[in-house]
Amino acid sequence: MADNTWTPSSWRSKPAAQDVVYPDREKLDKVLSKIRTLPPLVSPSEIERLRHQLGQVQRNQAFLLHAGDCAESFDACTHENIAAKIGLILSFSLIVVWGARKPVVRIGRIAGQYAKPRSSATEKIGDREVLSFRGDNVNGLDPNERTPDPDRMLSAYFHSTSTLNHVRSLLTSGFASLHHPRDWSLTHVRSPALRNEFERITEGLSDALEFTRTIGMGQDGVSYEQGGGRGPLGEVDFYTSHEGLMLEYEEALTREFPIPSSLASYVESSPKSTPTKAHYNTSAHFLWIGDRTRQLTGAHVEYFRGIRNPIGVKVGPSMKPDELVRLLDIVNPNRENGKVTLITRYGAAKVEDHLAGHIRAVQESGHPVIWISDPMHGNTLTSSSGLKTRNFGTIISELTACLRIHAECGSHLNGVSLEFTGELADDGYSVTECLGGSMGLREDQLPLRYQSFCDPRLNFEQALDVAFLISDHFKKERTGRERSSYGDVLYAELGGKRLA
Repeated sequence: MADNTWTPSSWRSKPAAQDVVYPDREKLDKVLSKIRTLPPLVSPSEIERLRHQLGQVQRNQAFLLHAGDCAESFDACTHENIAAKIGLILSFSLIVVWGARKPVVRIGRIAGQYAKPRSSATEKIGDREVLSFRGDNVNGLDPNERTPDPDRMLSAYFHSTSTLNHVRSLLTSGFASLHHPRDWSLTHVRSPALRNEFERITEGLSDALEFTRTIGMGQDGVSYEQGGGRGPLGEVDFYTSHEGLMLEYEEALTREFPIPSSLASYVESSPKSTPTKAHYNTSAHFLWIGDRTRQLTGAHVEYFRGIRNPIGVKVGPSMKPDELVRLLDIVNPNRENGKVTLITRYGAAKVEDHLAGHIRAVQESGHPVIWISDPMHGNTLTSSSGLKTRNFGTIISELTACLRIHAECGSHLNGVSLEFTGELADDGYSVTECLGGSMGLREDQLPLRYQSFCDPRLNFEQALDVAFLISDHFKKERTGRERSSYGDVLYAELGGKRLA
């Protein structure tokens, strides 16, 4: 619960890292005034439902999948791209559910992830020095369109609205139904082993569903579920997220609402300390503070401490253990369950040096948190051709170390944060941005279908490789049985490594 000194604009009294300087302030004020009048993108009820489900994740009763693009583009707002993203997230979560036998909470980096932080305000393109590209809601990728334009925030709002509307329509029209997961399509996947393993899971699922349908029939042969809505097999909960980088935009979409009384059971603090109203950021269900904007006395931490949305905090090698605890004291002073997700991103070479210390500090503080691993951001490298890339084996190394270190500390890794895409290139095959995986993508193949204008993403096959490794880990933890036959292919590709 925020104290009385917080308002949606109190961040303006603090220094803001990664601030955008708009040359036309009058135009900026006009755009922000317009955004303040526009409808919310998400509702308090949806946000409260996510808080409740994240409480389950925190208790290790569910698994959190946070995934999607490093940065969305306005041009990628198409039916094909949105359906491909949702299909991959559903496929990934189905594989994890099958192995772990626990629900997956799905949060997409979608419908608002248009901004990107940069290490430098300018960059060299040819013989020109221009302002760095900050994402489609700030300026253009074209070197001639680098002046920050407030109208792009309006475009971001409407592209987010369009994306979210299509996601909702997909999820309520049977696209997510577990009765026909083959509709999520593996036709473009080149690995027969991957395709066969996914089909083995869907066939097992089909048998299980047929059994439940059979025992759910009444004496007249009619299912008890008829007329009762689609139910959890036909629809799934899906939540949106983005980095809360552009504070002027976030403030304009922050609204005060009554906390839904129908969701009172979701609130885990005592009635005396529970507010009746709260400020919700209605641009997304979940927002996170980046590793570059988590200064304790900075504008972003000031803003985040007052919103009721569940939030994420990126935790990197430069974060000191005591600093992490002080940050938790600020953003979650009442120690509410499901409120804070710590997204660790060290790099495979540094995870051993930092993760255990962070876990111990949080345990000693008594703060309730969700721990998830981002094995992508600390493992970026530049190929000999100059393309940014990541190596599948290194990603798995960090994920493996996280699982082991959490277990050694009496903790649990509660989920993963991945940059991946179901997007296909013009020739109908997956993009080629990260090295390795079961497809054995080589460095000389990167330029074939490299489509990211930001960070490199795992493609469809590589993302499902990660899903199967996680699924195998939880299945072995749950049953003591060895990995799947498809796991043998992956372990061979990784030189015999396995998840802890």
